[in-house]
Amino acid sequence: MKIFFTLGLGAMKKTLNLGFKISSLLFSFLLLVSSSSSALINYEGQVIKWVVPFSAGGGADVLARFYAPLLSENLPGRPDVEVINMPGAGSTKGANWFSSEAPVNGKVIFSTSGSTQFPFLLDDPRVKYNYNDWEVILASSTGGVAYLPSELGSLWNEDLKSALDVNFVYASQGPTRLDLVPLLAWSMLGMNVDPIFGIKGRADGRLMFEQGYVNIDYQTSSSFLAKVTPLVENGDAVPIMTWGILDDNGYIIRDPNFPDIPTFREVYVKVHNEEPSGSAWDAWKAFFIAGFSAQKMVVINKNTDDEIIDLFSQAFEDIINQKNFSQISKNSLGVYPQSTGLKAIKFKERATQIDPDAISWVKNWLNDSYNLNL
Repeated sequence: MKIFFTLGLGAMKKTLNLGFKISSLLFSFLLLVSSSSSALINYEGQVIKWVVPFSAGGGADVLARFYAPLLSENLPGRPDVEVINMPGAGSTKGANWFSSEAPVNGKVIFSTSGSTQFPFLLDDPRVKYNYNDWEVILASSTGGVAYLPSELGSLWNEDLKSALDVNFVYASQGPTRLDLVPLLAWSMLGMNVDPIFGIKGRADGRLMFEQGYVNIDYQTSSSFLAKVTPLVENGDAVPIMTWGILDDNGYIIRDPNFPDIPTFREVYVKVHNEEPSGSAWDAWKAFFIAGFSAQKMVVINKNTDDEIIDLFSQAFEDIINQKNFSQISKNSLGVYPQSTGLKAIKFKERATQIDPDAISWVKNWLNDSYNLNL
């Protein structure tokens, strides 16, 4: 027992990788013990840089800008928390920078998303980062919603068979990013979707949708709630499916944030008159789980002083435990788990470890569909 009292929360996280097993209760107790050393840290007059590897307006950006002022209030000295957008290469540009160039001084934190995780899982050659080098201080689950312009949305709801024959155009960051989930789903439905690759973030895809350059789009829940809901309310967009959420038995059910919108699984059943199954479904579900159960994480370099890691973890814990958190976060984040501590570590493991068979199947699909050899 004595050895644990000598370790802060940051060090405790590292011991997990060495096979130590500790209870959530002990983990929380150690967080309180370590807070005494963290009390000496004061950020008064300083700036915390929160780097988001996507353009402004996307889901990761919405999350960071929601949390930033709250994080400032919950760190000692109330430093300014500045959100910095660093888009490029589907988030790998920013992730590579954070991994190799960001100062390890407790003043830079980084947002990841499924579009950062998938290239890592698929051995994308542009990836120069490793999730094992980062400590997670917040994990945020989310969902996703696909939508069409009003005219196509009406056709979809009235004559699905005819809608499936439409030539769709979709703005994509790339098939090895989080866009893998919608692209594979739409392929399984037999839709004709022509992707335009190269956008810097899903916010750019939404803007191209609004400007009429593309006729299908998808956004993660935070972005949909904040940016697309007004389009729906004005009659300019019609949601057609969500990815759903997993219940306790691992079954995909409707997203409670969008209870009136069918899941991809439901649409699949309507199109094919049978439940989805087989290698394609197994691969889609595996990447859906990896990409959305901990779809957005906030991380800090693992070489940061343990006391600082403790401080950030505790700050996010305090934010989540505010009595009015669910009320103030609903319109920005939706009703999804926000996790710190051991739960966040488990979410990170789920997001960065995936069945090798699913990875192999997806790599073959990417090669066949987009001539992408990984």
